[in-house]
Amino acid sequence: MNSTRRAFLGTALGAAAVAGLGTVPASATGAGRCRRIPPSAIGMHLYTMRTPLATDFRGTLERLAEIGYATVGVSGRHGNSAADIRRMLDGTRLKAVLEHVGYDIVRGPGLPQALEDIHTLGGKWIVVPSLPGSLHSPAGYREVAREFNKAGLAARESGLKLLYHNHGTDHQVVDGVSLYDILLAETDPELVGFELDLYWAANGGASAPGELFVRHPRRFPALHVKDMAPDGDFADVGSGVLDFPAMFDTARQGGVKQWLVEHDSPADPFASALASYTYLSRLRY
Repeated sequence: MNSTRRAFLGTALGAAAVAGLGTVPASATGAGRCRRIPPSAIGMHLYTMRTPLATDFRGTLERLAEIGYATVGVSGRHGNSAADIRRMLDGTRLKAVLEHVGYDIVRGPGLPQALEDIHTLGGKWIVVPSLPGSLHSPAGYREVAREFNKAGLAARESGLKLLYHNHGTDHQVVDGVSLYDILLAETDPELVGFELDLYWAANGGASAPGELFVRHPRRFPALHVKDMAPDGDFADVGSGVLDFPAMFDTARQGGVKQWLVEHDSPADPFASALASYTYLSRLRY
């Protein structure tokens, strides 16, 4: 990570702390807490595992299943078809719940095939992972909201739902307007939901995820559970500074169904996967 990025993350971490996001995590088995994440809801976003997937897709899935993961979010097929991946998933008893699909595909003629592929994978959500930088303005995000409503209607007619995955820049205020708030306000809740990346929400200085869940109930069926190191870098879930018990306290109001682990740059993907799963499986909130 270059020095400019580290400086940016360090600043963002300070802002997150002020917002109540950057606190030392409570113990995974904290006294007085009784709720837990259902084992069937703990998943792995496969971007974390992209290096081993590139050489042994099936073997990587097998190891995730052995750790205890129940579900995956697909992000990159590494030369496999949707049908190939579904066969491998079925062989390891993992279930795909979503796939990341580029914005240009979702708003273009490739959408019907993308929806069909998600049905083949066995998922229920089609997720736009990011937006082009050219749309980074209030007018651009209003255009995106209109496109999402159209694509969301097509997804619903196919029996699926469209979600959007945030990054830090989505939470910026431009010309006095929060870009993320535009998407929340101008998309139809029946057609468009959100896969909330907890790290990037904190990094971007957004409202605490728990507050988003209350203000926008049932709009967040999936989470990217990603932790933040003290220096603002990425961390295994439970080893960083984000207070996940506090975030999850209102998860039910937010409509959360899936907790998908992610680490953007793990030194050892399998060690990271194990540490993150262990934390989430023991967490009480």
